[in-house]
Amino acid sequence: MSRIYDAHQRASLERKGTEETDTAKQRAEPFAAPGIDDLPPTKADVILENIAWHPWNPSIASLPTLEDHGEGIEQFRGLRSQIYKFRDQAALKTILISSGEPAEGKTFVAANLAISLASNKNNRVLLIDADLRSPALDTILGAPNVPGLTEYLAGTVELGNILQRNRTPRIVEAGHLHSFPNLTFIPAGTGGDNSLELIANHRIEELIATLSLHFDWILIDSPPALAFADAIDLARAADAVLLVARAATTPFGVAQRTQAAFSSSRILGFVLNAVKNAPRDTSYYYSKQEAGDGLNWRKDKRR
Repeated sequence: MSRIYDAHQRASLERKGTEETDTAKQRAEPFAAPGIDDLPPTKADVILENIAWHPWNPSIASLPTLEDHGEGIEQFRGLRSQIYKFRDQAALKTILISSGEPAEGKTFVAANLAISLASNKNNRVLLIDADLRSPALDTILGAPNVPGLTEYLAGTVELGNILQRNRTPRIVEAGHLHSFPNLTFIPAGTGGDNSLELIANHRIEELIATLSLHFDWILIDSPPALAFADAIDLARAADAVLLVARAATTPFGVAQRTQAAFSSSRILGFVLNAVKNAPRDTSYYYSKQEAGDGLNWRKDKRR
């Protein structure tokens, strides 16, 4: 996924370049982190038809799954097929997507896997940006970042207010039609400097339990696990964890430590991102067997 991911990096930098957005995020005051007993109860009467619609402006370069064909979309279809197989083995709906360190491609994988899953009209997919310190999904989707998860965890907004969908279901660019069928998004919000305290109040678990009734798949983009403890707390609200490593960049020791950090969670495996010159007949997906100790890698024959 090298060319795709590098294009994503460039597009992300360009889209984050407006001074107003950067200044607003830098000056956002961190929310106080009340305890769970101090917060209003989560309302279970979420009505999907009432979700707010916003005109998203997605980064097409960051979303190969919007294309009609190509190497990128096929890779994510393969990953989607692996996810379906894991669901056949054991109950699976909520997946935390994380990495050991920043810039390994977890947000890129989360966004494209969500769109790949949502391409099936029978799948209702929820994508949550839980990287409160450094959110990026709103940039990739071109979606509003507030109100979001930070505000909800702090108890300043209700659950229904942070859900959003794309007002324009089909996006035209360079003669191609791109769709966001069945995809709902919860942005990170602002002021996440005390995100560890916000995540630790367990309100995220209530949110997942409530929304699980309304969605077939819930994907959570988390902070890098070796940099912040948030990811480990978030994993408690998920059925399983999908890890991302960057080819020729992520040291094997970092991958091992990342796996160990989620030792209490069900780990589906690693997605190896940014593999260069990858033949199409070999999967990018490295799996961890459900039984047995340690990692059982399905080695990419090109490496």
